[in-house]
Amino acid sequence: MARPDKAAAVAELKELFSNSSAAVLTEYRGLTVEQLKTLRRSMGENATYAVVKNTLTEIAAKEAGISAFEGKMSGPSAIAFVTGDPVEVAKSLRDFAKDNPNLIVKGGYMDGAELDEAGIKKLADLESREVLLAKAAGAMKGALSKAAALFQAPLSQTARVTEALRAKLDEAA
Repeated sequence: MARPDKAAAVAELKELFSNSSAAVLTEYRGLTVEQLKTLRRSMGENATYAVVKNTLTEIAAKEAGISAFEGKMSGPSAIAFVTGDPVEVAKSLRDFAKDNPNLIVKGGYMDGAELDEAGIKKLADLESREVLLAKAAGAMKGALSKAAALFQAPLSQTARVTEALRAKLDEAA
């Protein structure tokens, strides 16, 4: 029979898994409370970083339909539950881990797909959403400019031919 406090903890973790678009599992062995506060602040409002109990988290993840953490829950674990931009959270974790090698990224999931440590590093290397949207807009603008030039070409050719014909008729007269 499960104790009510453990059942409540599992329910809370399950809700966090359900409400997040991504989650990143880390090991924080050797980090101080101040360092963890700094990490939480660096993530901003994009994520909730929570220290979790391994067994309860495995149960909650299984109930939420997430298999990305099976076999990875060992040692002191914490999870970044991402509700905002996953790229920003991955960058925060990467930058924090550079300064604090005790933070180990074990894996995670995003939109139902499992991510390993290399996948999270690739995610962190992506440019921000705004930059990617600006690049897409620039590419579309370039394509539209080319299309406008193609549509304008026959009209300008007609004008040049007409002008050449008029000049030839003026010479003949």
